[in-house]
Amino acid sequence: MEQSFHEITSPLLSNNEEGEGGSTRNRNGEGETEKEEEEEEENSPIKQVALTVATSDDPSLPVLTFRMWVLGSLSCVLLSFLNQFFWYRTEPLAITAISAQIAVVPLGQLMAATVTKRVFLKGTRWEFSLNPGPFNVKEHVLITIFANSGAGTVYAIHIVTAVKIFYHQHMSFFLSFLVVITTQVLGFGWAGIFRRYLVEPAAMWWPANLVQVSLFR
Repeated sequence: MEQSFHEITSPLLSNNEEGEGGSTRNRNGEGETEKEEEEEEENSPIKQVALTVATSDDPSLPVLTFRMWVLGSLSCVLLSFLNQFFWYRTEPLAITAISAQIAVVPLGQLMAATVTKRVFLKGTRWEFSLNPGPFNVKEHVLITIFANSGAGTVYAIHIVTAVKIFYHQHMSFFLSFLVVITTQVLGFGWAGIFRRYLVEPAAMWWPANLVQVSLFR
């Protein structure tokens, strides 16, 4: 027994038959579709990034807290000193920012449990607290950024070292500091200029950073 199949080539209801209710539903449907498309565009087209990096945000979490500044500055200074100190060895010892990223979690939670929760200057526009709540992921991320900044050796130190060892010339502290700061600011400046091309686009991804991002989750 043969069956006949009829292909539907036109909508079941025309625009005139839909009426105002149909038009409203159509507009709502288009709005929902546009929202879904925007959310899809916001996420990265790279599968590894989309599965690792969250696209949501909680603006209620405190960020610039007392413990963030303490642990972030400590991580930056400590890693900077240790890596620069061991860099002069024949077999240098490198301490990565992941070490600090793991170590600051119990320290942050300890500070959240022991630091006073007292609110200073209460009722004024400068009201603040040293312990606004539990240690959160935003503080953790900023501390890790501090640690990353100090984990790598400063390339201009090579210049200062070469002048002293191979050319036997003395460079004052102020001159050495000026060379180091100039090169560092220049590097961070170029990084800021190219941020919109190398960081902000969803299609750009840095595989080495996915390890650290996955630890935050």
